[in-house]
Amino acid sequence: MADLEQAVAIVTGAAGGIGSAVVRRLVEAGACVVAEDLDPAVADVAGDRVAPLCADATEASTATAAVALAQERFGGLDILVNNAGRFLMKPLVDTSDDEWDALMATNVRSAFVHARAALPVLIDSDRAAIVNTCSISGVVGLPRQGAYAATKGAIAQITRQLAIEHAADGVRVNAIAPGAVDTAFVDKAVGGGPDPERAAAIAAEHPLGRMGTPDEIAAGIVFLASPAAGFITGAILMADGGFSAR
Repeated sequence: MADLEQAVAIVTGAAGGIGSAVVRRLVEAGACVVAEDLDPAVADVAGDRVAPLCADATEASTATAAVALAQERFGGLDILVNNAGRFLMKPLVDTSDDEWDALMATNVRSAFVHARAALPVLIDSDRAAIVNTCSISGVVGLPRQGAYAATKGAIAQITRQLAIEHAADGVRVNAIAPGAVDTAFVDKAVGGGPDPERAAAIAAEHPLGRMGTPDEIAAGIVFLASPAAGFITGAILMADGGFSAR
């Protein structure tokens, strides 16, 4: 269904659980990928059709370098997946200025600088798409997620705004909003490491009775990036096991 033969993509946050799954699924669908992450482990996803870039997604120079690498290595750019992110579980009143700024930089500015760098190239593609990783936290209110929820709410609105601004250019812009996903990211965010009892409690908050998997979220991202979603733009795809439907 997701035929992306000879498409070229940039994926930020590519070393993490969801990001690495997105890279793998894009390659399986026929795409070439610039896999970008601050974590040197991003080098592990290298291959004939994957170019790793170890750099800070919050920096405009990184976005420029990623676009240049896509053009130099693979001949163009068709897809941008803004997946870089970090989490903070803390009431807003206890959040420091530095914590707020760091979260906004990773979760929001990274998407901004990458979209700004990519769009002049994307508008020349006949299958251009941007997919942003949002969250249930950007759609519903959740305890102790004031700063994080604000960043994901910003991502939801950036998605809608870019979709409207660039529809006439043929660039589709959508987002996926996962619930809890069974990754090291979630383990670290809510407790510092794996905890079966805590994982069961998180799973129980979702009507389907479990957390999502990285591959399930990656499948949604690749669908939104593909021609199969050709009439979809400005959408927030809820991939949350029914969490937001309650």
